[in-house]
Amino acid sequence: MHAAIVDPSRVVLKMIAQLLAERGDTASEFVDSESALRCIKGDPTVDILITSLEVLPMTGLELCWEARLAIPAQRPLFIIVMSSLSDELKLAEALDCGADDLIAKPVNRLELHARLRLAGRLKSAQLHLVALAETDPLTGLFNRRAFFDRLNKAIELGGKPVSAIMFDIDHFKRINDLEGHDVGDLVIRRVAGEAAKIAGIAGRLGGEEFAVILEGCDERGTFRLAETLRQSCANASFSGHAGPFQMTCSFGVSIWVEGDTADTLLKKADVGLYRAKTDGRNRVRSAARAYEDMPPMPSAMVRQQERH
Repeated sequence: MHAAIVDPSRVVLKMIAQLLAERGDTASEFVDSESALRCIKGDPTVDILITSLEVLPMTGLELCWEARLAIPAQRPLFIIVMSSLSDELKLAEALDCGADDLIAKPVNRLELHARLRLAGRLKSAQLHLVALAETDPLTGLFNRRAFFDRLNKAIELGGKPVSAIMFDIDHFKRINDLEGHDVGDLVIRRVAGEAAKIAGIAGRLGGEEFAVILEGCDERGTFRLAETLRQSCANASFSGHAGPFQMTCSFGVSIWVEGDTADTLLKKADVGLYRAKTDGRNRVRSAARAYEDMPPMPSAMVRQQERH
């Protein structure tokens, strides 16, 4: 774990950093609270804040409050407040300001290690809950809410081209009706597995509908990736009641342009998907009609999606 330690005494900072090192944890040391807050905001690896109440220019109470406001709810941050004071009202106020635990100064080694073990357990539990809240249980892809959250962040950050691939399984109701929902689930999981191989943000929007967000990929590259994904889905084989069968998917692509929102980007991809359906299914289309029916991208351009 990585802790930001804040105390006006460098002796105290070194002592606590040494206690952390005994557990294999790392520490960033600060004598002022503003520098610590900047570190917490800018370094997502910081998952523990250990701060004295008697710090400046922000007090320890203010630092607890600002740290809680500065990070997203999905990011674990365990806050331990240190104080040599015995003012119960002040310590209770620290908990109200976002602290998770309290420890007296001078810090006891065994007590600090116990609190850090608690922090580790709570971090694991929080990350597990976040994963459950963001993951589609059938496919392991991002669910609709988490997908849109990441799409909005990609657009807000800017700096790289953002494009979207939206697709669904052709005649999926027929597969469910003829082969049963168990086989239908296998088909959905297989398509999701192919989508997860693309280096992008893959999500299941609902039912048999999926989308992938690409960053740093231009329009031509997006079409080629969509075409490669189309072919890999079409090549998949399944065991049905009457023997092996295959399925296809239809794809729509779109490119973000200045002024587009997340909804706009996906609506344009949906227009392309509708065109793919009306043109006969099992193809890639866009509202702009550019780069259609391109050859697939070489396999070297497709890799297993990195999930953090």
